[in-house]
Amino acid sequence: MPRRRNQGQNDEADEKTTGEERDYSVRAVERVCSILNLLQESIDGVSLIEVGQATDLPKSSAFRYLWTLEAHRYVERDEQTGLYRLGLGFVGMQSRHLEVLRERARPWLENLRDEFEETTNLGLLDGDHIIYVDIVESRNKVRLAASRGDRDPLHSTALGKAIAAQLPEARVRDLLERTGMEQHSANTITSIEAYLDELAKVRRLGYAVDNGENASDGRCVAAPLLGTHLPAALSISAPSARFTLKDVEKAAKVLIDVADQITTNPVPEQRTNGAVG
Repeated sequence: MPRRRNQGQNDEADEKTTGEERDYSVRAVERVCSILNLLQESIDGVSLIEVGQATDLPKSSAFRYLWTLEAHRYVERDEQTGLYRLGLGFVGMQSRHLEVLRERARPWLENLRDEFEETTNLGLLDGDHIIYVDIVESRNKVRLAASRGDRDPLHSTALGKAIAAQLPEARVRDLLERTGMEQHSANTITSIEAYLDELAKVRRLGYAVDNGENASDGRCVAAPLLGTHLPAALSISAPSARFTLKDVEKAAKVLIDVADQITTNPVPEQRTNGAVG
């Protein structure tokens, strides 16, 4: 049983406590914070050497920190460049960044809807599915349109392909193995290897196409938003009878340009109407 102290003893102990500066910091946590701060400030990503220099860690120790953060999805490694960047684990914590993106994308989505007379969408990878962050519906009576907040699969949507094409292959495999690849139509890709081949095509062209893969009577084209630090993409969707593959090619060129403009110009430029019909 602890001994009692009189009030004088208590006061004396309190004075000693308040007069001392306590350091409760944990070195390992400080290093993790340094790594995350470094990644947050980087646009293109940082190397293992840069992480080691910023944290005063040897290369092997810096790698173990990054490996652990990557395992928990707070860090991603670009397989082509070897550079590290913030991972998808922070998406849920970036609601303000997402709202800013939605506000910037909205007028561009409206312009695209007016130009092509079809539904336009802003999508984001949320966990293992695509979530529709914003939608501007076509004015046509027959149209394709989800609702804001709806979720769709990664493997059968143009938005999903456009975003997945920017992720490390290991991450894509993990997502597909977790969710499965349900066949929604005769055109749905249901093999991981075939899907990875499709993503290589997306990277080569700069855009993705859902050719009746999520809904047999629908067609969609999407382009990734590359400068936002969020796994996001824009798309145009329409009934396949009205939105031909030739129309898709035209729309893709515009989408790629708009996706680039969203990250550089807050106000959309006026475009010549080139609606497809």
